[in-house]
Amino acid sequence: MSSCSHNCSSCDKNCSDRKTESLLAKNNKENNIKKIYAIHSGKGGVGKSFVTSMLAMSLAKKGYKVGILDADITGPSIPTAFGLTERLSGTKEIMYPAETKLGIKIVSINLLLDKPDQPVAWRGPVLGNVIKQFYSDVKWGEIDFLFVDMPPGTGDVALTVFQSLPVDGVIIVTTPQDLVSMIVGKAVNLASMMKINVVGLVENMSYMKCPCCNNPLYPFGPSQLENVANEYNINALATLPINPDLNKLIDAGKIEDIDYKYLDNVIKYL
Repeated sequence: MSSCSHNCSSCDKNCSDRKTESLLAKNNKENNIKKIYAIHSGKGGVGKSFVTSMLAMSLAKKGYKVGILDADITGPSIPTAFGLTERLSGTKEIMYPAETKLGIKIVSINLLLDKPDQPVAWRGPVLGNVIKQFYSDVKWGEIDFLFVDMPPGTGDVALTVFQSLPVDGVIIVTTPQDLVSMIVGKAVNLASMMKINVVGLVENMSYMKCPCCNNPLYPFGPSQLENVANEYNINALATLPINPDLNKLIDAGKIEDIDYKYLDNVIKYL
């Protein structure tokens, strides 16, 4: 068009020269992040942070360079699992992630607060900006796998992550209860709307071992993993047991002392 100012943001015309504005957060030139995976669920309390931490730890023990972006701004738990308490450092331009004993790089809002129990009462746009800053303004450096620990649900933060970060895939975490099918559907359909690949489904708290006979017990009913995965045509990745001994180590900040093999099949898909 002869009268075109080439400023598409101020124009309501739908012409062939129109440029679609990218929502992706700026890429920090100092970073080389090879793969980004979001750990997501349609509801809370299913163990997303547990799965995120265990995946990161398992890959770090295999020699990969791993990072965790804790996107659960209002309910962060990643630092506790790794025993991290020192506040993050940085300059006006750049922030440096914390590092665990295994060298896992972690950024979480709880490592920026004066007190870990200080509430974060922020509205959606502010939460979204923080997520983008955790990606763009952090010196992640060389990272083979960056895991994004998502908050529950399909609201503002989930949209920000899927639209603003170059996510390679999403791993959906669930539990065996009957309403899980509908909950998983919400997460799968959101990923589909955002054109994000669903790596597959992990069923947490699937069973426990009887302390007397070592046979499996199913406190939440039989596993629904295969049924739900087939319903939504996604991969059934893993069933994870309930283990109180693991919970004690995690609460004590000693997650890296755990030898965990239950997610090895998930790693094959990354």
